[in-house]
Amino acid sequence: MEYVTLNNGLKMPQLGFGVWQVPDEGATEAVAKALEVGYRSIDTAMIYKNEKGVGKALQESGIPREELFITTKVWNSDQGYENTLRAFDESLERLGLDYVDLYLIHWPTPQFDEYIDTYKALEKLYNDGRVKAIGVCNFEIEHLERLLAECDVPPVLNQVECHPYLAQTELKSFCAEHNIFVEAWSPLDQGGEALQDETIKKIADAHGKTTAQVILRWHLQNNSIVIPKSVTPSRIEENFDVFGFELSDDEMEQIHNLDRNRRKGAHPNEMNVR
Repeated sequence: MEYVTLNNGLKMPQLGFGVWQVPDEGATEAVAKALEVGYRSIDTAMIYKNEKGVGKALQESGIPREELFITTKVWNSDQGYENTLRAFDESLERLGLDYVDLYLIHWPTPQFDEYIDTYKALEKLYNDGRVKAIGVCNFEIEHLERLLAECDVPPVLNQVECHPYLAQTELKSFCAEHNIFVEAWSPLDQGGEALQDETIKKIADAHGKTTAQVILRWHLQNNSIVIPKSVTPSRIEENFDVFGFELSDDEMEQIHNLDRNRRKGAHPNEMNVR
């Protein structure tokens, strides 16, 4: 396992395990397998409706709490200062934890103009020691600029859709300038088109690896944090086996050149589901 150091000094595994679209009962089994394989960072959210299942796996694992890095998120309908504090308490109870390592705003939903008040609630949770770090998801540069201007604690990371067909180059550059990590959700390209890309296939064949392993390696060598999801035990193992090889500069460039600026998820300025 490789770790990154966030801007507040906290160490976080660079490779984590995501549970989006995994039902509560299935999350227990999937997280248990991930922990057995060696993952120590688990990413969930209130809206995934599997925090209880994740918490059950954590408690049954026998792994000391301090060795785990647990992330959850406040959903759009719970934004606002007081709502966020309440939502955090509810997430904590479902997870069965005394604290979480990272708490994130799930979407900026700028049309509702609540993300500053929401983030100030995250700052309170951080200052009270109930979370070890705070950050955001799906924030564009304009949202980050406002957050940095109006709030006191810089976000440690911005979790966004990112894969070879959506490289997020400009956003990554802005985040790097402000010591904010980019964390990739849908890192293998939701729907899997990038997994069939001929360029990536050739690179994978050259290393004796799968296309998924090559894409995850590309993220890691780009200094991104990455959270692949799977419920298939063999793929959970495969996605973790990405530390024993390196892509060349030329191979990294070939993958970067596949960027189409193509999203599968919603654009942050258009996400208004509550």
